[in-house]
Amino acid sequence: MNIAIGAITEADIGAIAALARVVWQDTYPAIIGQAQIDTMLAQRYNASRLREELAAPGVWWDLIRADGGLAGFASSLLVAAPGEMKLDKLYIDPARQRLGLGGRLIAHVAGRALKNGCGTLILAVNKRNERAIAAYRKHGFAVRDAVRTDIGNGFVMDDFIMAKRLTPRGVTPSAETSEGNTAG
Repeated sequence: MNIAIGAITEADIGAIAALARVVWQDTYPAIIGQAQIDTMLAQRYNASRLREELAAPGVWWDLIRADGGLAGFASSLLVAAPGEMKLDKLYIDPARQRLGLGGRLIAHVAGRALKNGCGTLILAVNKRNERAIAAYRKHGFAVRDAVRTDIGNGFVMDDFIMAKRLTPRGVTPSAETSEGNTAG
């Protein structure tokens, strides 16, 4: 499989929004319901918001192509906490999940975080999204906190905040930072 990761451009906005809908329809109906899915997709994947984020400093959008076709995307951003970058979105086409594409995007974002002086990568994941939680654990993330955020219209995001300590390649983490991690 030929894999390529690159920056999302304005020309990709429609395809990204369409893929977000496919992923959300596959993942979230039993977790948050259709009304919240529709509301959140309208809030987060409308063309004007995506254009603003593409132009914003400290925000990155990446796509991953497999054999030339769009297979997924991620967005990441610098956060107020010093030394942390947030993996804000990570979605892989359900037909292409479990092929290592999500791990490739995580590694790409982790490399960017290190280049920007960040030693920790964080993310928020719905507490009931067991597939995603298992995947993030596989890639070295651990639950750091639990948050419940009112997003309006009677909806809430009920998430775990997960974190992964980043180390440059070739540097062995100390026993303290690797405690609880096992090879697998």
